Amino acid sequence: MSAAMTSMERVLTSLSCREPDRVPFFLLLTMHGARELGLSIREYFSKAEQVVEGQLRMRAKYGHDCLYGLLYGAAEAEAFGGEVIWYDDGPPNSGCPVISRPEDILRLEPPLPEETPCLRRMLEVIAGLKERACGEAPVIGVAIAPFSLPVMQMGFPAYIELLYRQPELFSRLMAVNQTFCVAWANAQFRAGATAVCYFDPLASPDIIPPDMYRRCGLPPARHCLSRFSGPAVIHLASGRCLPVIEELAAAGAAAVGISVLEDMAAVKAACKGRITVAGNLNGIAMRRWTEEQAEAEVKKAVAAAAPGGGFILADNHGEIPWQVQEETLAAVAAAVRKWGRYS
Repeated sequence: MSAAMTSMERVLTSLSCREPDRVPFFLLLTMHGARELGLSIREYFSKAEQVVEGQLRMRAKYGHDCLYGLLYGAAEAEAFGGEVIWYDDGPPNSGCPVISRPEDILRLEPPLPEETPCLRRMLEVIAGLKERACGEAPVIGVAIAPFSLPVMQMGFPAYIELLYRQPELFSRLMAVNQTFCVAWANAQFRAGATAVCYFDPLASPDIIPPDMYRRCGLPPARHCLSRFSGPAVIHLASGRCLPVIEELAAAGAAAVGISVLEDMAAVKAACKGRITVAGNLNGIAMRRWTEEQAEAEVKKAVAAAAPGGGFILADNHGEIPWQVQEETLAAVAAAVRKWGRYS
């Protein structure tokens, strides 16, 4: 192709499993805008207009192909009444769970996104990004899968025990979370999200056996994605996906985020023509990359997954760590422009 595409055109072409002008790349930066604006992470996330400005400044600096509407994943547990713990050098995390006993599930009700402050703020961010992007770049939202959200709602050990030993309460929890997930994703689409990333780390065989995912995690995924009013990307947040790739494709995902632990070429071959591959730069190792290493990693990923289209270069977790410096991000961007052209 001779004419340069807009980021929106480039991403939509890749999602249709065709070759755009160059490989699109997503720098999924949530906290770095705080550094751009000279704010603490907590102060930065407190006002939607600050996050919008931070996202726009970072895209102007690096030229990546999306705007990211996520503030912090723990907001979904916070919306149910859970505690959030703040850090100066990393993302907010979930604290004390809202479900302290399995019986609490019987009283659990899904929050309304537009009436919940922490979620409403993200909707304001998405709407602001949509307005400022003017259709030139996609705006990406995030919804945590009903199957994975309980890790924050009740804690990992209690949830695993529930999953194996209390099927009735598990079903009740999935029903509540499915209602919330669909409402939350569709609120983001209404606000202006182009696509929503459906984060489901428990879908990975690194955490849950594939047969259990097929019985317990896949039905909620199918339920939710079939009711989303726009396209979804299933992301396993660094977990491997190849053993369940057929199930992820059948769930209706437009793309899948893959792990640095996987053979990129093998995943691309399994997905080719059906579902776009996104990944798989190592965000943890990226903290120590030289510019030469950044270029080598981009070149390797592009060589493995770009041919034929259907590829978006991104990190393998869905959030680049605060400790990754701007020189490294700039080197990644430069390498994509050098090695990622299709013509």
